[in-house]
Amino acid sequence: MFNAKPIPSLKSDSYKAILDDLQYLIVQSDTLVTKYSNLSALLNYYMVDINWVGFYLYDGEKLNLGPFQGFPACTTIFLGSGVCGTAASTQNTVMVDDVQSFDGHIACDMNSASEIVVPIVQNGSLIGVLDIDSPVKSRFDEVDKRFLEEIIDKLVDIL
Repeated sequence: MFNAKPIPSLKSDSYKAILDDLQYLIVQSDTLVTKYSNLSALLNYYMVDINWVGFYLYDGEKLNLGPFQGFPACTTIFLGSGVCGTAASTQNTVMVDDVQSFDGHIACDMNSASEIVVPIVQNGSLIGVLDIDSPVKSRFDEVDKRFLEEIIDKLVDIL
């Protein structure tokens, strides 16, 4: 069972702790809402310098707000719009060092300065995206990208 731990000092250690805790908090028999809710809470607990973490889920036409941690957010995002819509339409992770420089950025929280969005794809089909915002410019790097993609791969395995 999940035990609250002190937040590790190294980013990679935090991600390894998240990966360890996934097996206890996200299980096959849980509902989709439960899986997404627990994962957003787990990421929010371990990640530093973030102000929003959550999911937008694809309904075959657009992305709809799913479970999240943070201030209320935009409820609908169309494919190709903003960082989330771009990641969804390309099915590639998108990292933005300065959201003000991203053409078409959708500003749900004016405190957000950087963002990473990881698409959730199962058997070639888009399921949604994991969206994480930070009030710090250039907050996300290749370590975040690698571990977040691994976390999403593990999530997809148990969806």
